[in-house]
Amino acid sequence: MMDHEVEWLEAQKIETSIDLLAAAKQQLLFLAAVDRNRWLYDGPALESAIYRYNACWLPLLAKHSESSSLTEFPLVPPLDCEWIWHCHRLNPVRYKTDCEQFYGRVLDVSGVVSSVNGNCKLKTEELWKKLYPEEPYDLDLDKVVSEKSSAPEKCTKYDLVSAVKRQIPFYYQVSRSYVSNDVFLQEAVARYKGFLYLIKKNRQRSLKRFCVPTYDVDLIWHTHQLHPVAYRNDLEKLIGKVLEHDDTDSDRGKGKKLDTGFSNTTAQWEETFGRRYWKAGAMYRGSTPAPVATSPYVSDVLAKEPNAKEEFQSLIQVPDVEVVEVLLEIIEVKNIPEGHKGKLSVVFSKTQPDSLFDAERRLTILSEAGQKQVALFQCEPTGEFCFQLVSTSPSKIPVSREPKTLGFASLSLKEFFSPVITQLSVEKWLELIPSKGSKTDPKPISLRVAVSFTPPTFCPSVLHMVQSRPSCQGSCFFPIIRKSRHAKSSTHVVDETQTEVISLQMSDGATLKGDHTAQRQVIGVMDSGETRVLAEYTDTFWSLLDSKWSLKQTNGDSSVFELFGTRVVKIFSGRKLDYEPKHCANRRCNEDFMTLVEFSKQHPYGKAVALLDLKLGSIEAEENWVVLPGIVSAFILNTHLKRGGSNGFDTTTKVAQQESLKSNGLKDKETKLVAKVEHKVKGDTTNGQAATAVIAPEKGSGCGGGGCGGECGNMVKAATASGCGGGGCGGECGDMMKATNASGCGSGCSGECGDMMKATNASGCGSGCGGGCGDMMKAANASGCGGGGVCMEKAANASGCGGGGVCMEKAANASGCGGGCGGGCMEKAANASSCGGGCGGGCGDMVKSA
Repeated sequence: MMDHEVEWLEAQKIETSIDLLAAAKQQLLFLAAVDRNRWLYDGPALESAIYRYNACWLPLLAKHSESSSLTEFPLVPPLDCEWIWHCHRLNPVRYKTDCEQFYGRVLDVSGVVSSVNGNCKLKTEELWKKLYPEEPYDLDLDKVVSEKSSAPEKCTKYDLVSAVKRQIPFYYQVSRSYVSNDVFLQEAVARYKGFLYLIKKNRQRSLKRFCVPTYDVDLIWHTHQLHPVAYRNDLEKLIGKVLEHDDTDSDRGKGKKLDTGFSNTTAQWEETFGRRYWKAGAMYRGSTPAPVATSPYVSDVLAKEPNAKEEFQSLIQVPDVEVVEVLLEIIEVKNIPEGHKGKLSVVFSKTQPDSLFDAERRLTILSEAGQKQVALFQCEPTGEFCFQLVSTSPSKIPVSREPKTLGFASLSLKEFFSPVITQLSVEKWLELIPSKGSKTDPKPISLRVAVSFTPPTFCPSVLHMVQSRPSCQGSCFFPIIRKSRHAKSSTHVVDETQTEVISLQMSDGATLKGDHTAQRQVIGVMDSGETRVLAEYTDTFWSLLDSKWSLKQTNGDSSVFELFGTRVVKIFSGRKLDYEPKHCANRRCNEDFMTLVEFSKQHPYGKAVALLDLKLGSIEAEENWVVLPGIVSAFILNTHLKRGGSNGFDTTTKVAQQESLKSNGLKDKETKLVAKVEHKVKGDTTNGQAATAVIAPEKGSGCGGGGCGGECGNMVKAATASGCGGGGCGGECGDMMKATNASGCGSGCSGECGDMMKATNASGCGSGCGGGCGDMMKAANASGCGGGGVCMEKAANASGCGGGGVCMEKAANASGCGGGCGGGCMEKAANASSCGGGCGGGCGDMVKSA
C-alpha cells in the first residue's frame, strides 16, 4: 500500500514547462470555435486551409520568430491555419521533422496568440497583407475552389487531410461543460503525469507496451504536444526522446489493439499506483451524433434570457436539480471472521434517495470474486452512499436462504461537494459497523471502496402530460394519476414527483354570428383556478406567451416546425444530436419523438435543447428558458397530430403537412401512452467514455452513460434499468424490455451487450465488454460483462464477462471469464469466477513506448 503511494508521489514529481491546466482550457475554447466552423472539416475549404497553412502561415511564423523587429506584438493565426497547425502538431515527431527540414528549427507557439482570443490580430492582418497581398487574411469561403493546384515550395508530405479527419471526433468526447472545471482538470494533469510515469518505467525495463489514455489524460497530452518546444524538452528530459502520439488506430473491437492496450494499461496503472484507472467523465461517449444541418444556420436573432419580470415566467416553477455521474467499484475486503464460508457481495444505496437514484444495487468484490465490476449511475450530490456487506451461503442444497448481513458503512457526498468541490475521486478503507446480533471483533471488517464523480451539472427538467378524463380511450397522453380538480377536460403537466406545475386546455374556435370564427387558444389553469391565455392560433401560426414566441410549420429544410422568439428553435422529427438513439433496432420507434434544436451564433449547426415524446406525452428540457414554450408547443403538436393536422395550422397545407409528417417518420393520431417517460442523461466511462444515456420508465436508463456506439437497447416499462452503463457500447447493448434493475452495459461494450428481456436485477455489461456481452434473457441478479464477451443467457446471479470471451450460458452464480479469456468459458458453470477487467475498446489515443 505504501509502495503504491510512493510510486504516485514519484509520478507527481514529473515537471512540465507550461501550465497544462490553463493551456487545456485554451484548447477547449479553440476546439469549440472550430466546431462552429465545420467547413474546416472537409471539402475545398479544408484543402484551401492546408494550402494557406503551408504557403502562408508557416513562412510567416518562421519570419516572425527569427526577426527581432517583428516581436513587438503577438502573432495571431487565421482560424483555418491554426486548425491545420493544431492537427500537424499532434504528430510531434512528424512536425519536428518537417520544421527542421524546411526551417532548420522547430517552430514554436511562443509569441503566438490563439485566434479565439480575437482582440489583438490587427497588426498580424497588416503584416499578412504586406506579405500576401493576393491572399486574404481570413479564408474567403466564396473562393475556395481548387485553383491553387501547385503546392508551395515548402510543403509537408504528411497527409494533413487524414490528420484532420482523425481529430474531428475528439471534441465531442471532451465537449461537456464540466471538463473545463478546475478540479477535474487538476486531476487530469495529475493522471497525465501518472501516464508518463508508466511509459518511463516501461522504457527503463525495455518493455514495449501500447499505452492507451482515458480522455481526460488524452486532453492533457494533446495540450502538452501543442507546445512543441516544451513538449520536446520535457519528454527528452523524462525518457530521452520525443514521445510519438499514434492516433491512427480507431478499431475498438474486442481483442483489437486498442482493447488489449487499454486493458494492459489499466492493469499496469492499478498495479503501480493502487488506484483505479477509470474515471467518471473521462470515458468514451460513443460515436459523434449525426448533424441536423450540413451548413451553418444564419440568424439575426440575438439569443437572450427571457426577462424574469415577464408575467408568464412565473406561471410554472421547475426546481433546479444538480446531477453528478458516479463510477463505483468495491476493491477489497479484510478482517473477515475465521471460518466464514459464504459468498460475499456489497449492496449499496443512498440515504437520501433522489429522482435519479433511489434503488439498491449489488456489486461483487474484486478481491473475492476475481472480477472487475464497476457501477455507473447518476444521482444528486447530496446524502450518503450506504454499503451493506452480505454473505450468501455456498450450500448446494436447494433451500432458499436469506443472505446474512455482516456490517454497514457509509460515505458522505458532502466531503466532495460541500461547500465547494474539493476532489472528484477517492479510494479508501471504510470500517463496517456490525449488524445487530453480530459478534464484536477487535479487528472490524473493512471495505476498500473506489468512487469517482463528475463535477455537478444541472439535470434536465422532465415533465409529463396527464389527461384528466379516464374515459378518453385512444387519445389520452397518460393514464390518470389522480382525480382532476378541474371539471373540464384538461391535460395536467406534472414533474417527476407527480406534482402538478400547470394544467392546459384547448379552446376550440366557435362559430359566431356572421360566420366569424373565434381564434383557437391554449388556456393555462393555475393552482388558484386563475386562467391565462398561453397561445392563440392566428391563421397560419400559433402565437405563444404574449407573442414572445411563434410556432409555425417550416418549408425548405429538414425540420417540421419552427419555434421562434428570443431564440431560434427548429423542431425535427425523431431523436437528433445528443438524443440520437444508440440502438438501431429500438422497439420505441424514432417516429414517436421530436427534437427541439436551437440555432445561434454559438451553435450554428444546432444544439438539442429539448425532446418531445409524442407517445408518452413528455418533454425533457435541457435549459429553463425552453421549458414553458416547449410545454405549450408539445401540447399543441400532440393535439395537432391527433386531429390529423387540421384545426391548428393552415388547412390549405393539411395534405402536404400530413405527407411531410409521414415522410419524416411521424405517426398520425398516435398519442396513447404505454408508460411513464423515457428520458436522456449524460455521462461517461472507461477510456472511452459514456455519453448519452436513456433512462426508461421507472428509472430505467437506455444507455446508462456510456454513449453506446451501436445498439443500446430498449427499456420500455423498465424499472431501474441503466442500459449501457458507461462505456459506450460499440455494438449492441441489448434489449431491456420490462427489465427490473437492469443496468445494461456497465462500461464500454464494443460489441453486443445482449438482451435483458424480462430480466431482474441484471446489470448487463459490468465494465466494458470488448465484444458481445450476450443475452441475459430472464436473468436474475445478473451483472453482465465486466470486460467483454458473450455471456449469461438465462443466467441466475451471473456477473458476466470481466474481460473477454464467451461465457456463462445458463450459468448459475457464475461471474464470467476469469481473467480475460480469449475463448469460451464456463458454459453451465456454477460459482465460476470472472474476467478481471477489460476496456471494450472505448479508448482515446495511444502510444508505442520503447
